[in-house]
Amino acid sequence: MDGMALKFPSFKFLNPNTSTIRSPPLLRKFSSSSSSLPVSASGTTLREAGPASNSVSLGQLTRPDFPILHQKINNGSNLVYLDNAATSQKPISVLKALQDYYESYNSNVHRGIHYLSAKATEKYEQAREKIAAFINAEESREIVFTRNATEAINLVAYTWGFANLKSGDEVLLTTAEHHSAIVPWQFVAQKTGAVLKFVNLNEDEVPDVLQLKEMISSKTKLVVVHHISNALASSLPIEDIVHWAHAVEAKVLVDACQSVPHMPVDVRDLDADFLVASSHKMCGPTGVGFLYGKSDILSTMPPFLGGGEMISDVFLDHSTYAEPPSRLVKLFTC
Repeated sequence: MDGMALKFPSFKFLNPNTSTIRSPPLLRKFSSSSSSLPVSASGTTLREAGPASNSVSLGQLTRPDFPILHQKINNGSNLVYLDNAATSQKPISVLKALQDYYESYNSNVHRGIHYLSAKATEKYEQAREKIAAFINAEESREIVFTRNATEAINLVAYTWGFANLKSGDEVLLTTAEHHSAIVPWQFVAQKTGAVLKFVNLNEDEVPDVLQLKEMISSKTKLVVVHHISNALASSLPIEDIVHWAHAVEAKVLVDACQSVPHMPVDVRDLDADFLVASSHKMCGPTGVGFLYGKSDILSTMPPFLGGGEMISDVFLDHSTYAEPPSRLVKLFTC
C-alpha cells in the first residue's frame, strides 16, 4: 500500500438548536498537574495508567478496569477494542456485581418472602430507581425492564401500537433508524393498515429535520427516531421533534441506545413519550435493557408477555393484571 493515503470520514453532528451541522466536541483530558489525581475502579491512579505525559485520556485511565483488555493477541499485540457503539466491554465492578448476585442472593424477584428473594427484590427495585434517577424520570414505575432495546420497541409496538393504530394512521420514521426500530412497525402496519412514512437524508447524509417537520400531520400518530446514530453520527433535536409531534397529538418513541451512555439524557426535558436503551452498550450486562414510558401512557397499555408477577389474580377463564411496570412484561427469573 505504498503511496496510498488512508482516508477516514469526518463525522459531524447535527446542532439541535440550529438544525445545522457542527463538529463533535473534543474529549476532555485530565491534567497530570492536578493536585487530586482521579482513581479508577480498580484503584489505578492517573500516573499509573500509562506512560509519563502531560495528560492522559479517560480511556487510558479506565483501561485497567476491563479484564478482557488484559490479553495479548496476534503474536503478542495488546488487544484494542473499537466496537463499543455495538457492544461495550464490562468493567470489573460489573463482573463483581454479577458474581455477588449468584454467590450471595440468587433467587426469584417478587416471587418469594424468604430472605434471598427479599434481598434480590430489593436490589432489583434499587436498579430500577437508579435508572429512573439516571434519566431523570418522575418515578421508578416509568421504567420497564426488558431484555434489550429491541424488545422494548416491540413491547410498545405490540401493546400501544395494536391498541391505538388503525387503517390510514401514519407512523413517521427516518431512513437512518436501526432495523429494530423499523421492523416491529412493519408488523403493526401489516396488521392494522397503518402507513409507515420515512424521512430521507439530506445533503449532509443525516436525517432531514426540516422534511421531518413538514411530514408531521394530523394523520401522524407516532414518530420513531434515534437520538444519536452510531452510523451517521447525527444528533437529532428531540425536544423540537416532540414539540412538533405533540402539536398534532402524536406520540414520540426515542431510540436512545447511543445517547444514554455518552451524554446526559433528561426524559423530562425531552418530553418524549417513550425512550429505550440497552445495558450492553454502556458497560452493563448483555440481555438487559429498559423502556421508559410516561406513567399515564403505560397505565393504558395491555400486557405484552403473559405470566409471572405481571398478574394480580388468575382464574380459569380470565386473569386480572398488576399495575405497570410489572404488568407489561414478565420478569426473566419467573
